[in-house]
Parts: sequence; structure tokens; C-alpha cells
Amino acid sequence: MSRPLALVVAVAENGVIGRDGDLPWRLPSDLKHFRALTWGKPIVMGRRTFQSIGKPLPGRTSVVVSAAPSLALPEGVLRGRDLKEALALADEAAAAMGADEISVIGGHRLFAETLPLAKTIHLTEVHGRPEGDVFFPPVETADWREVAREGPMQGPKDDMAFSYVTLERRRQG
Repeated sequence: MSRPLALVVAVAENGVIGRDGDLPWRLPSDLKHFRALTWGKPIVMGRRTFQSIGKPLPGRTSVVVSAAPSLALPEGVLRGRDLKEALALADEAAAAMGADEISVIGGHRLFAETLPLAKTIHLTEVHGRPEGDVFFPPVETADWREVAREGPMQGPKDDMAFSYVTLERRRQG
């Protein structure tokens, strides 16, 4: 894999990222931010995340990690049987698109597997503690440095306030 990985995630104060196969909040402002961050890039996700979205997102190449041959994917959506194959497909797509990074967009298992490989985390800190059943894996703060922060903010249609934070991996050794 030659292009860096960036995790793109919204996380509540209690670590929640999902509930009942969906987002536990309504944040239209953050969805616009997500679109801007991922536009023109391959997005890698697990099967449940793809099913919760329900369709390929325009302006991006969707790569779904799933070993299930019975999973029907729409035309243009790529399937990696495992993380290694999915990242190779995403890297090929990034080269074809002229993208400088690959976005990983969930869910929990995929975030846990790619966190050690990621160069950047585009984090939306959701200022609330909603109930949920999917959590972001623990982040070792010593491994990351905050390079940008914007907020808190809350648009008129957003359920909660939030902040945009960009974390970059510290050099190891």
C-alpha cells in the first residue's frame, strides 16, 4: 500500500459511533464535512457500514471488506475479501483517481484493524453522550498529535454541538 490511510469518524464523548446499525445523532453539518473530506478518494468500509449507507456514495470509490460471497453489491462497488485485499483495491482506485490518501469510514472492527496503520484521524468530536452499541477503539494519545481543531459549533439542524479535530501520527522511534 503506497497511499496513507486516514480514518474519518464521528465519536461521542462516551466513545459511541453507532446505534442499531445507524448513527446515534443527526448532524447535517458533519455530513457535509464528511463529504468534503472523502470526495475524490476511495472509501473503505465494513459490510454493516455499507448496508447502513445503502448505496455507493457519489464522487468516491466504495470498497467493502466482506468475505461473504452472497453479499450483493451494486455495480462499481469493490469487494475485498479481507483488509489486505480491500486496501490493495483502494490503493489502485486512489491511483486512478489521483487521490493522495485512502479514507476508512467504519465500522468498529475496521477502525480497530486500521488504527495501527493510519497516518491521520479526521475526528468529529460529538459533544454529547448518546446511547449506542458500537464504539470507537481506544486511541493511545501518546501516538498522536493534534494538528488542527475547529469548534465547538452547532448548525441549526444539528442534534448536538461538535468539533472537528485532525490528529496525525507521531513518528515512531
